[in-house]
Amino acid sequence: MNNLSDISIRKVIQNSQRRFGFTLAEGATHIARLADVRRYAFTLAEVLVTLGIIGVVSAMTVPSLMQNYQRQSYVTQLHKVYNELSQAAMQYMTDNNAVNLKEAGLTNAVSIDAFVKKYFKVVKECGTNGTDCFGSGYKKIDGSGLSPTFNSEKSRSYVLANGASIGIIINSNNKIQIHVDINGSKGPNIIGRDVFALILYENGLLDDYCTEAPCEKETRETKFNSYCTGSSDGIWWGCFGKILNDNWEMTY
Repeated sequence: MNNLSDISIRKVIQNSQRRFGFTLAEGATHIARLADVRRYAFTLAEVLVTLGIIGVVSAMTVPSLMQNYQRQSYVTQLHKVYNELSQAAMQYMTDNNAVNLKEAGLTNAVSIDAFVKKYFKVVKECGTNGTDCFGSGYKKIDGSGLSPTFNSEKSRSYVLANGASIGIIINSNNKIQIHVDINGSKGPNIIGRDVFALILYENGLLDDYCTEAPCEKETRETKFNSYCTGSSDGIWWGCFGKILNDNWEMTY
């Protein structure tokens, strides 16, 4: 019975066609036997091994993909705040018919307050008590703690409509220093991830800390290696400059 003749097979096919109403493809002369189908099926062991390999590959790649996505999300948010600050600075100089921000009058906390309120949509004002606008604790990339000071008579802090918190202060070198937490008080509150320090220079450019903007790439790299990835408490510089050097990508 296992070795059916061609005549017997044809009869089986003809009977099946009449009974079930199907036809074979043109040129087909026989149907596969069950044993042939079983011969090419995967065994349970093969399926389990394949699934195991897929699981291992997923475990290795998915976290990295998620991490890259999150970092790009941080950069996108930072770039948005950067653009808003840049446009506001240029408009401020235009509106005051000035060649630079100093000539336009952006020189103290009072003028900073007027500048922010005019060119940004502010949802919360924290005045000199910046801790109300920022997170309660910050740390650096290497895990070391950081205790930033947002409270100063020379500073003003705000939460913007885009969700970012900004603290602006005229520092000891008469530079306009801006602290940006791109997602407000939400985590992770890590310098170089969702928190950055920028300088708004007299010419209206935003950059890392240097003599004048635009900063040289070598200077930015030095700041990055010395401060962003280091454990120097109280120093925020280097992270933003590294992102500028790497064409708005967070490569660290």
